[in-house]
Amino acid sequence: MKRAIIIGATSGIGREVARLLCQQGWRIGIAGRREEALKQIQATAPQQIETEAIDINQTEAPDRLRRLIEKVGGMDLYFHSSGIGSQNRDLTPDIELNTARTNVEGFIRMVTAAFDYFKQHGGGHIAAISSIAGTKGIGVAPAYSATKRFQNTYVDALAQLARMQQLPIRFTDIRPGFVATDLLGNRHYPMLMETEPVARRIVKALQKGQRRVVIDGRYRLLVFFWELIPEWLWERMKIK
Repeated sequence: MKRAIIIGATSGIGREVARLLCQQGWRIGIAGRREEALKQIQATAPQQIETEAIDINQTEAPDRLRRLIEKVGGMDLYFHSSGIGSQNRDLTPDIELNTARTNVEGFIRMVTAAFDYFKQHGGGHIAAISSIAGTKGIGVAPAYSATKRFQNTYVDALAQLARMQQLPIRFTDIRPGFVATDLLGNRHYPMLMETEPVARRIVKALQKGQRRVVIDGRYRLLVFFWELIPEWLWERMKIK
């Protein structure tokens, strides 16, 4: 039985991926800040699911991760689905700093803990939800797009480090477009995707061991053209 730890499993993509992996017979450890939500998910498959309340912004989070791994009996897949983001045209400092704290500091704290675990236990698979927002700096959400670019680069760096150290650690950088989750609130976004098909595409990517995946085809095309836009033109574009 394969074993996965999912950080950010109380809602959205993380919750749906946990459900799909359970259907496939995985043993799952789920974590998030809302303990009651974790218990509700655990009740759907109590023989397969273990829980641990983890706030990735707290220094004790790696210790809680190790505790969850022990409950599950080990870890083959670390799946990071914890992050925040907001439009912030007024550059409210607290919004920018909180985004950086979670998407950079919290991300580093947890992913390095997973890397160290796999380094000590013969390898494994680290997968992280980043975003197509990391493709370009987006003026309406500066910290969000910047932190997602950071995550892309950090996963690249860890993949190279694993190779340098000859560690059998695999990586998957998952870059969705707009998904109907709590992160978007009630705002209307173009090409909005539902959580279930996105999660199914993610699980397929994990099974195939894909290094990087943009979800879905429409967004792959969008990212292709985004990357072709020169800086002088991008700075003049109005992004809503």
